[in-house]
Formats: sequence, structure tokens, C-alpha cells
Amino acid sequence: MLLQLDFSSDLPIYLQIHNQIVLGIASGALVPGERLPTIRTLADEAGVNMMTVSKAYQLLKQEGYIRTDRRSGAVVSETAGAKQGIPAAMRDSLRLIVSEAKLRGVSHEEFAALCRTLYSETEE
Repeated sequence: MLLQLDFSSDLPIYLQIHNQIVLGIASGALVPGERLPTIRTLADEAGVNMMTVSKAYQLLKQEGYIRTDRRSGAVVSETAGAKQGIPAAMRDSLRLIVSEAKLRGVSHEEFAALCRTLYSETEE
């Protein structure tokens, strides 16, 4: 699994790993039932501490994107793409993004168009 990590970013590495796996699931690059690299393997490939990868996997598991067990390791959850509604944390994050866009002068129409474009990119 190739990840593109930005070590100079303000975004913590574990969140970069988390976000790229979520994007991979949404785009279909990672499919339900697919095994993810072990924590040790991914840490070695990415050049990060194993605890960093472990933290990303724990967050993904907590959010229902992956499941883990001792025998098969981390696997993309069968319900990762299931309709589960919008969690409060996601709603709060989106509210902040909308507010920032509004403060930058982005119109409602521009924002909606951008959302449609980005959403459609996950369907390709």
C-alpha cells in the first residue's frame, strides 16, 4: 500500500494515514474484505513508528471502516460503505469547512458545485 505522507504538514501522520485509507475505501481502491498491511509492514514502508500506524488503525476501527482480529489482521469492513448516516463529528467538521468557505467569499452555488464534483470523484 503506497501512502503519500507529508512530514512537514501540520496534520499528524496518523491522521494522514487514516484519511488516505478512508479515501481509498471511498474511491473503491480498497474494497470490503481486503486485507491491509500489518502495522509493522505499513510502518516500515512509510518510515514511521509502529505506534503511529496503530493509532490510525484504532481510529479506523472505532469509526467502523476496518475490523481487526489476531488471525487476519486489519481488513476493510464489509459495512465500510453501508449507509449509516452522518456522525456528529463529521457534521461538526463539515460545519467548520462551510463556515471557512463562507468567510472566504465562496458562494452557496460554488460550494455546492465543489461538493458535487468532489463527491462524484469518489464514484469513478
